[in-house]
Amino acid sequence: MELFLDTANIDEIKEAASLGVIYGVTTNPTLIAKEGKDFKKTIIEIASIIEGPISAEVVSLDSDGMVKEAQEISSWHPNIVVKIPITWEGLKAVKRLKKLGIKTNVTLVFSPNQALLAARAGATYVSPFIGRFTDITQDGITLISDIAKIFDLHHISTKIIAASIRTPMDAVNAAKVGSDIATVPYRVLQQMVMHPLTDIGVKRFLEDWKKVTQ
Repeated sequence: MELFLDTANIDEIKEAASLGVIYGVTTNPTLIAKEGKDFKKTIIEIASIIEGPISAEVVSLDSDGMVKEAQEISSWHPNIVVKIPITWEGLKAVKRLKKLGIKTNVTLVFSPNQALLAARAGATYVSPFIGRFTDITQDGITLISDIAKIFDLHHISTKIIAASIRTPMDAVNAAKVGSDIATVPYRVLQQMVMHPLTDIGVKRFLEDWKKVTQ
């Protein structure tokens, strides 16, 4: 399973990229607004740091508007993937963008039906939201598992991005059930590195080394 970073913060992206474990970045209007910077400049800067897919989202609600936005956004850099919401109009847009050779990431997926429709419309990626699904007492990991089984059974090439990751265990569980990618916030990436036994081990090694060198 590949790891993407779910942020629009340039400092976080640069630091995470230095680890050599991040293969792409996902953004959304909320993350962009949080940074308070120009949308286009932010996406282009991210693409200059990360060599893999960079997801940037449209905000139009009609398919014509989505396609127009997608054509503009995708022209900024060859690695840009356009995020489209899973709506009736969104599916129309995905179909048209597929014919234009523009990669899409269908977002806000909360059911296997939505994922299947997005894949058949031509989505490059689908993004089921684990955390938000769990918030309403549904099982986000089962959602990922069901989608993965359907895609595998029917030889669907659309990749699954486990999104709305809240904890390191979300990432582990998504990997266990067949998600192709997990997109994680910077905070969760930091938590994935840490373990208390590692901290204890490092401390003991240093203490023992001091005894040897004294």
